[in-house]
Amino acid sequence: MILSRTKQRAPELTPPARMTEAELIEACRRQDRRAQKELYDRYNRAMYTACYRICGDFDLANDALQEGFLKVFQKLHTFRGESTVGAWMKVVIVRTALNRLRRQPRYDELPLNHADEEVDWGHTALDVEYLEKAIQRLPDGYRAVFVLIEVEGYKHQEVADMLGITVGTSKSQLFYAKKKLREYLKAYV
Repeated sequence: MILSRTKQRAPELTPPARMTEAELIEACRRQDRRAQKELYDRYNRAMYTACYRICGDFDLANDALQEGFLKVFQKLHTFRGESTVGAWMKVVIVRTALNRLRRQPRYDELPLNHADEEVDWGHTALDVEYLEKAIQRLPDGYRAVFVLIEVEGYKHQEVADMLGITVGTSKSQLFYAKKKLREYLKAYV
């Protein structure tokens, strides 16, 4: 009796670039390096932007981004799918950037006499690049609070919890950040 030998094909795998978010997450959980690279490629620009806005330094932002993605891959098993993976990753990476920033000089406690006042930005359209440069000139504490609240949309209590400061300090940092930005942009507005 002669046995016929038929070649069995390995099941065809979907390339990571064509995987759905759920498939990509599962592949990353299995430590599939191609899937991990794809997840990184899909999200690194947005995550870097958040890191840079918080840290205000290219090298520090790059370090925070790399450390953040390592944490994402290590903790991906805890992702429950209650939000998008991008939103979940952003929390992990923003916290990593904040921790990096926290290792820098500490936040100053500022008086609260004007913390709840609004700053009038005027009605002139600002050049985005000029505004970004002005934000980067802010002291670390001002910049972190400003970016988290005004750009990323966090509430004062969330920022206070993330940074280990009081809600009052968060409010005063935001007030003085806006005041400082107003000074920087005075000639432009």
